[in-house]
Amino acid sequence: MKHGLIVFLVSMVPLIELRGAIPYGVAYGMPLWLTYLIAIVGNMLPVPFIYLFARKILLWGKDKPVIGRFFTFCLEKGERGGQKLQAKAGRGLFWALLLFVGIPLPGTGAWTGTLAASLLDMGFKKSVLACMGGVLLAGCIMGILSVLGVSAFGAVVQ
Repeated sequence: MKHGLIVFLVSMVPLIELRGAIPYGVAYGMPLWLTYLIAIVGNMLPVPFIYLFARKILLWGKDKPVIGRFFTFCLEKGERGGQKLQAKAGRGLFWALLLFVGIPLPGTGAWTGTLAASLLDMGFKKSVLACMGGVLLAGCIMGILSVLGVSAFGAVVQ
């Protein structure tokens, strides 16, 4: 139960997300299917809140004394990244976002993808569905890599 809670909480942390939660659960002996389900739920839980509120918070804070520079940086970076993604993807923005979230690299998870979608005014339902597809894909990739990594580690140690 303790490791399940840790998987859930770690999967909600920006930048780490399920890319860190699934290997953790597998390394501590949790069944892969259970680790996967818990990590998916934990990773998707913040998505609607990010879509609905992150842009508003960044816009609110961009002219504040202490946080203004950072919030402005986040807004500008998100808008530039979103515009590049939209220019390259064209009408395939949904699939581009799904693949962006689904490729398990640092900075390409549900948090970043949802923020980019909200800055692009992609639409709530499309954004959540694309992020869900990406999170499912990233979970599959991390599950396979975790099982292979744990197996390889076990073979080397023994």
